[in-house]
Amino acid sequence: MSETGNGNQLPWWVQACPPAVPSAPRFRAVAYYRHSAQDRQENSVAIQQEQVRQWARENGVEIIQEFADRGKSGLTAEGRDAFNDMMDNWVKLRDDFDFVLCLDVSRWGRFQDIDLSATYSAECKRHGKQVIYTTLGKPKPNDQLYQVYVQFERFRAAQYSKELSDKVFRGCVKISEQGYWAGGKPPYAFHRLLLDEAREPVQILAPGQRKSIQNQRVTLSRGDELHVAAVQRIFREFTETLRSLKDIAESLNHDNIASPGGGHWDRSKVRRILLNELYVGTLVYNKTTQKLKTPTRHNPESEWIRTADAFEPLVERTIFDSAQQLLAQAALRYTPEFMLEQLRRVLEEHELCRPALVRAAPDVPAPETYAKHFASLDAAFERPIPTSTSTW
Repeated sequence: MSETGNGNQLPWWVQACPPAVPSAPRFRAVAYYRHSAQDRQENSVAIQQEQVRQWARENGVEIIQEFADRGKSGLTAEGRDAFNDMMDNWVKLRDDFDFVLCLDVSRWGRFQDIDLSATYSAECKRHGKQVIYTTLGKPKPNDQLYQVYVQFERFRAAQYSKELSDKVFRGCVKISEQGYWAGGKPPYAFHRLLLDEAREPVQILAPGQRKSIQNQRVTLSRGDELHVAAVQRIFREFTETLRSLKDIAESLNHDNIASPGGGHWDRSKVRRILLNELYVGTLVYNKTTQKLKTPTRHNPESEWIRTADAFEPLVERTIFDSAQQLLAQAALRYTPEFMLEQLRRVLEEHELCRPALVRAAPDVPAPETYAKHFASLDAAFERPIPTSTSTW
């Protein structure tokens, strides 16, 4: 008979068993976790860790190192420092572990090119490590269906990102049509103003600050008064005093007025201010497209989404329209026909055409402009000269 702690004896058929000793891990592994800003709580790093660690304990695997990318997109490996550290400094350089554990295929990545996802897994295999998605478990030897299922999961992960991107875009379109700011940094001379659910002002958002409630909205409001004055000055000097873009830029630099993005003003920055419909209170969305880490693409004007009177303008509509007319007239100076005609006049006046003569001639684009449009000034000389009987 055995005795209990209080002196009472246990029946002979009840035997006190010693506590089970956990078996030593048979394999070693590293683990990778990823969480993007769009993911919900169930995919957070902490919960991924809990599930992966549980699988490792149940399958005799010791995790010797963990890697986590928080708030990182899985569309590519770019910017995922933990993932790249794991691949470059552990998978490729070390031979003291057997597996790379990851909760599921989507945490490994939502690569739009699913072959790229497979490439990283193959790289692990080439260096003697097997990638195991713990929700699927360790594949059985010679299980061909496992690879088919993994490939399908890669497709699903990529498709999820496409569908999410489309939903986000449609949401931004709707918000823009209602006259609200759909996201991004505020334009020069504007602040982002947070509105509550009743569309009443709450506060000016600091750079990088976001709304915290889904039903809140963001609009644009008058920004730094020095910047507002700079915008109004640009329109006034361009339309009333007819100053050139270059002269306006030099004047702003002389007065030490900050330009959009910092640095010095130049012709292109002044021109972008003059072309921006936001300064008359018109919200314009979808001028460019940049989805799923692809290069930015400029959309045709027919695809732009305009919402007039979305917020308080900084410039009167009549002044803005006058600026557009002057810009359109100036653009005529850069048609091929006009530029070649001006070269013909320089040639007829001086009987030769050198860069210095082109630069000195009034109303003639600079030699650099000819180089931009025709590859070089010499190449422009080779083009047919309109209505000319002169020879080069």
